[in-house]
Amino acid sequence: MSPAKRRALFERLKRANPAPTTELEYRTPFELLVAVILSAQATDKSVNRATAALFKVAKTPGKILALGLRGLKRYIKSIGLYNTKAANIMKTSRILIAKHRGHVPQTREALEALPGVGRKTANVILNTAFGHPTIAVDTHIFRVANRTGLAPGRNVRQVEDKLNALVPERYKKDAHHWLILHGRYVCTARKPRCRDCVIFDLCAYRDKVAA
Repeated sequence: MSPAKRRALFERLKRANPAPTTELEYRTPFELLVAVILSAQATDKSVNRATAALFKVAKTPGKILALGLRGLKRYIKSIGLYNTKAANIMKTSRILIAKHRGHVPQTREALEALPGVGRKTANVILNTAFGHPTIAVDTHIFRVANRTGLAPGRNVRQVEDKLNALVPERYKKDAHHWLILHGRYVCTARKPRCRDCVIFDLCAYRDKVAA
């Protein structure tokens, strides 16, 4: 994809959705961190249902610890892998209190040192909670980047590195949300909605659809 097409792609996504954001419901960086940890292999809707009740009683690391592991599990047991996720949230809460005065750190190194937080989760927190121009590549973004020709790669890290190199600076802060929402609702895995796609004429996949 040429630089001109990349600019046009993001300009159209921006025009269609001027203020994109996550569909996870949160009010603080810590709530977002918990929600993102829970969202692995789970839908945002299922996470929001669980956290709506959880955050009413425990929205800080200290209050999470006060719930105890069993208490936390009662709120998130509807989510897949909840045992592992509960253990990670408890460990993370302890580290936040011990090393960060209860606050979510704003560096990749510190975030990735937290249990249950990998590179993708760290990118989401840095971007969504703190406004850093990071791009977290999930299955939706990986698919869109490869299908469109925007930033093809064999694995998520290759795609992330290409996006960081190729996305124009003015669009980097919101690129993550535009691409994930486009993949979730338009450029879907099995039946992409090409007729509703605002970037169809820029997309490398259009030739396969025509064929």
